Amino acid sequence: MPRSTDTAPAESSPRPGHVPHRTERRAWVVLVMIVVFMMISYADKAVLGLAAVPLMEELGIGKSTYGLISSSFYLLFSLSGLVVGFFSARISSRTLLLTMAALWAIAQLPVLLVAAVPSLIAGRVLLGVAEGPAASMSMRALYKWFPAGRRGLPSALQIGGAALGTAVSAPLLTWLIVDRGWRSAFVALMLVSAAWCLVWPFVGHDGPFGGERKSAGERKPTERAGRPSRAAGPPLRALLTNGTVAGGILSAFGSHWALALSSAWLPVYLQVQMGMSATGASTVISGVSVVSLVLLLSVPAYVDRLKRRGVSSRRADGIPQGAAVLVAGCALALLPFAGGGPVQLLLTAMAFGCHAVALPLHYVTTATVVPDARRGAVFGVVAASGTLPGLFVPYLTGHLVDNAATEAAGYTAAFLLSAGVMAVCGLLAIVTIRPERDARRLNPAAAPAPAPQAGGSKPVAQ
Repeated sequence: MPRSTDTAPAESSPRPGHVPHRTERRAWVVLVMIVVFMMISYADKAVLGLAAVPLMEELGIGKSTYGLISSSFYLLFSLSGLVVGFFSARISSRTLLLTMAALWAIAQLPVLLVAAVPSLIAGRVLLGVAEGPAASMSMRALYKWFPAGRRGLPSALQIGGAALGTAVSAPLLTWLIVDRGWRSAFVALMLVSAAWCLVWPFVGHDGPFGGERKSAGERKPTERAGRPSRAAGPPLRALLTNGTVAGGILSAFGSHWALALSSAWLPVYLQVQMGMSATGASTVISGVSVVSLVLLLSVPAYVDRLKRRGVSSRRADGIPQGAAVLVAGCALALLPFAGGGPVQLLLTAMAFGCHAVALPLHYVTTATVVPDARRGAVFGVVAASGTLPGLFVPYLTGHLVDNAATEAAGYTAAFLLSAGVMAVCGLLAIVTIRPERDARRLNPAAAPAPAPQAGGSKPVAQ
């Protein structure tokens, strides 16, 4: 029977934690493409904020209307992530990611044809539909190429594509906006998305660590119908309501609250309230993204080392993701009162950079308790729930600024509200995420025993 073109060449069955050399090479090629995929995704998100000041001036719109346009990106974002997650078992990751990237290119067209509020909303809604499943489905595709125990760094690089995308795109898109007009930035993103679509079909095969590699004859009837078998593990409701998955959703919720606030309003805040030029604001945004990238590359790699030494996933993955959101929330609460200078820049970097650590780690902890057969659906629910802040945070912020006694008072109110939500989410995530305990409760027969501490035989405390 001929091999499917959507699947990597057959390898001998890999030992746990072992990746054959040929598979490892291909895994890193796929990882590079997925990082670029995430870079484009976050450049698409950032472009509206970078173009906000000239766009509002040209169209004569207020901050509430701009906030509404920015929030429209998330109108169907979470629903799309949820729906695609549930159907992902029936479609190869290769096809899913190609379709999303093609829609990203098409979504830039409405505003290029007619520059008006309705066309901006239409383009952002379509872009949100196409980007809703991007993080979870690209992470799922990545997990097919890297076995459990070696996913921390690849996960960080995947999420790091977001920070890298913002760091690289902010100055380039700002240069286009200042020199060529804000429309040129949308044209550039359309062309980059199209170029990615031309390359991905040649390298984007599914890897050997997922369930898609079975041929049709090898699959059970329920698997051929796209439904998980009994061996898939506990029911979906039990998976979604355990503390580890719920805590991961909370950490992602707090992180995405900060992300929605920064992508829509940080460029405007830096220019209007801190008196920066567009170029200066883009430099600060790039700096914040570099802080995120450094944390994303260093913290998960350190977490992987801790787990290899026998540290529990709760201590290695769970506490850091909640603490990252908590620290970012505290910095955001102090930001409006810091005045100018280095302290304000430091708080800006902490408020809008530190939270990113939670994003790869919450996928890692979720994957610890969720079997592969249900991972696409659960990742879809986690992504849909965690990204809900984008649906209302940009509009809410614009509404607060428009209706406050002064713009400064409006931004202060918005930042304090955001800080409170982030702090609560971070604290709850620290308390509820216990991967080893929840894995044993959900599937006692398959869950691993508690990891021994380095140098001893006692189990690590949960």
